[in-house]
Amino acid sequence: MGYASTVKMPFGPQHPALKEPEHFLFELDGDTVVGVTPRIGYVHRGIEKALELSTYGHGLYLAERICGICTVAHTCCYTQAIEELMGIEVPPRAKYIRTIMSELERLHSHSLWVGLVAHEAGFDTLFMYAWRDREAILSLFQEITGGRVLHAINTLGGVRRDISPELADKIRCTMEYFEGRVKDYRRIIRTEPTFLKRTRDVGVLKPSDAAKLDAVGPTLRGSGIKEDVRRDDPYIAYDEMPFNVISSDGCDVFARTEVRVEEMMESIGIIRYALDRMPAGVFRVRAPRNAPAGECVSRVEAPRGEDMHFARSDGTAKPERYKVRAPTLANIPALCRMLVGIHVADIPIILAGIDPCFSCMDRMVVVRGGRASGTLQSKRDV
Repeated sequence: MGYASTVKMPFGPQHPALKEPEHFLFELDGDTVVGVTPRIGYVHRGIEKALELSTYGHGLYLAERICGICTVAHTCCYTQAIEELMGIEVPPRAKYIRTIMSELERLHSHSLWVGLVAHEAGFDTLFMYAWRDREAILSLFQEITGGRVLHAINTLGGVRRDISPELADKIRCTMEYFEGRVKDYRRIIRTEPTFLKRTRDVGVLKPSDAAKLDAVGPTLRGSGIKEDVRRDDPYIAYDEMPFNVISSDGCDVFARTEVRVEEMMESIGIIRYALDRMPAGVFRVRAPRNAPAGECVSRVEAPRGEDMHFARSDGTAKPERYKVRAPTLANIPALCRMLVGIHVADIPIILAGIDPCFSCMDRMVVVRGGRASGTLQSKRDV
C-alpha cells in the first residue's frame, strides 16, 4: 500500500549510474525517498549449478569468473573449501603468495572504487588519477601471473607460479610508488570541498542497523564496527601478518571512503611484511581427483567484505552442492536502509558507496502466484 502523495520511480535495470543491470523501485515523497524495493536476477549466470556439473579442477576456472575484480578472493575461498574436503595441507610459501596476491587485489579494487565514487560525486579529476595509478597494480598482476584481470594463480594444493627475488623487488618498488599516491588520496578526500559536500552525512547507516542487517566489509566498518575475517577467522597466512582493522564512526559515504583509503595503507604494509618473511620451499602439492564425502564452509575477506563458499562432497570428482554468498548480496538490506530518507540526487553515490558487484551476487527470482518472491522492501516508518 503506497503513501497518499507519493510516486513510484524505477531506477534501472539500465541506468547511467549502474554499471551492471539491476532494478530498484523507489517510492518518492517529493524529492525524498520513502521506500525502496530491489529486484535482483537480471544477470544470474547459474555458476553454482555449473560448479556442481564440473570436476573440482575445472570448477576453479568458474570460481575465478564469479567476479572480475575479486578473482583471487573467490579462488582462494574455493581452493580453501576443496582443500579442506580433500585433507590437503598447503605449503607455507604458497600461503604467503596467496596473501600477497589477495592484498594486491585489495589495492586494485579499492583504487578502482575510489575513482568510481569520485566520479559519482562529480570529481572526475580524482577518478582519472586513481585509475591511472591502478595501472601499476595491473602491471604487477601481469608480471606475476601473465594476466591483468584473470590471474589463475590459485590452484588446488597451492599456487601455479612462484615469486622470484627479482619480481619481489618490483613489487616493493611499486608499493613505494603506490604508498605516495594513497597518501595523496587521503589528503584530497579530507580537504576537497566538493567531495566532502557530496559524501558527509549522505547514506547514513547507524551501527545498530549495520549489525542487525548483517552488513559486511567496508560498509560495516564504515559504521564503526571492527569485523574482518582476516583477523577474526584467519586464513592463509593472515595469522602471521601484523595489521590494523580499519573502521570509522562517520556512518556515511565519506566514512566508507576513509576506510578503504586507510585499508590500502594496511595492504601495502602486509605485502611488504610477507615479501620480507616469505618461507622457502615448494609452492604447490599434488591434489587428488576425488574428495571424500563431507561438507565445509570457507570464508575470506574480499575487498567488498566477507565472501562465503559452501561445498558438499558425495565422494566423487564433482561437488554434490556448491553455494556462494558474495559480499554485495549481504549488503543489499543495509543499502535499502541507507536509501530511505535521502534525496533523489544522492541515489547514485549511495549505491556506489557499497561498491556493488551485481553479477557476482545475482540470484534467480522465483515467481509464485504472479508475485516475485525474494525481493526486499524498506520503507520509512509513519
